[in-house]
Order: sequence, then structure tokens, then C-alpha cells
Amino acid sequence: MELPLEPINPPLDTFRPRTGAMDAWNAAYVRVEDYLRAHRIHNRLHQNRVIRAVLERAARRHEANPALDPTTLAAEETEAWMDEWFRAVLRAPGETTGLAAGLPREHIAATGRVALLISDGAEKWPYAFLDTRTIPPDFHAAMRASHVRAGPDMTVSSMVPRPIDLGVITEVAGGTLETLERRPLLRTLALWLLFLGVLAATFFMTR
Repeated sequence: MELPLEPINPPLDTFRPRTGAMDAWNAAYVRVEDYLRAHRIHNRLHQNRVIRAVLERAARRHEANPALDPTTLAAEETEAWMDEWFRAVLRAPGETTGLAAGLPREHIAATGRVALLISDGAEKWPYAFLDTRTIPPDFHAAMRASHVRAGPDMTVSSMVPRPIDLGVITEVAGGTLETLERRPLLRTLALWLLFLGVLAATFFMTR
């Protein structure tokens, strides 16, 4: 005897923004998805989790200011989340500061992305991406080992300007040009002589 199948009605836990057109939020979804793929995040389940979290952050900001573009908000939230995550990943366990402490945002972003690429973290630890609560120890160590250290600190040195010696030929040429600039008739005569010289050279070469 077969038992009747019970209807399956799973709860629809979907993203439903209160403001903004659905087309605009679809465009924001695609932009974040492309951004994650550019960072080699190909795990679809984790992609969906990250995209939804990003869009929810963007939606809260959009409610406060509906004039803003959802795609721009999503991109900004993704960047901010990644910067926060890179700071956490590049920090030593138990430290409140670390390799990323005191560094500008651009430096952290570049350092973290290079370390993620070198360590192949997006493929070896696909669920660790943008997870600041549970960072796998081996992934943490791989990221710190692959980070790009800045070069030695720059030091300010004093350099005394020295005159550039261009030789005798340049001095003669410079003096000649100054003389021609002060005397228009002489300049015109020099140009005519140059023109006649070119004509004479052409004549003898074509004979």
C-alpha cells in the first residue's frame, strides 16, 4: 500500500528589497557574481550566500537613500567586506593587529588579492572566502605566507642640483640660436642659405 505523498512547501527565503526596481537589483546581482568569478570563486552555493549577503547590505543603504544606484552600492559593499576580511586573514591568530595594521585600504586590497591568488585559496578553501568567523588555520597560514610585503621604507635624501654639461657643440648651437632670435634679418638670411643649400644638394644628387 502506497502512502500518499505529502506536499512539500519549503519556506521561500529570498531576497526582497523594499526599494528600487527589480531590474536594478538583478543588474547588481550580476555585477557581484562577475566580481566573485574574477576572484575565482566558482562554488555556486557559496556564491549565492555571498551575493545575498552583499545585496542585503546594499538594500539597507538603499532604503536610507533610494536615489543611489543598487549596482554601485553592491560594488561598494563587496569592496568594504573584502577589505575587512583581508585584514582579518592577514592578522596573526590572537592578535588585534597584524600585517595589515595601519596600512591604507588600497595596499590591503592589493596585498590580499595577490595572496589569495598565490595561495590558490579560492579553490582550495572555497567556503573560507569572506568568512570572518571561522577561518581555517591552514588557509590562514597559507594567506599569511603568500602575502606581499612592502619594500623598505623610503628615506628622504638631499640632492644638490648640478649643472648639466652638454658639451661645446650644444653651447655653440645655443649661442647661434640666441643670435638669430635677436636679429630677424640674419635669421631670414640663414633660412634662405639653408634652403639654397638643400636645393643644391638635391640638384647634384639627381644628376
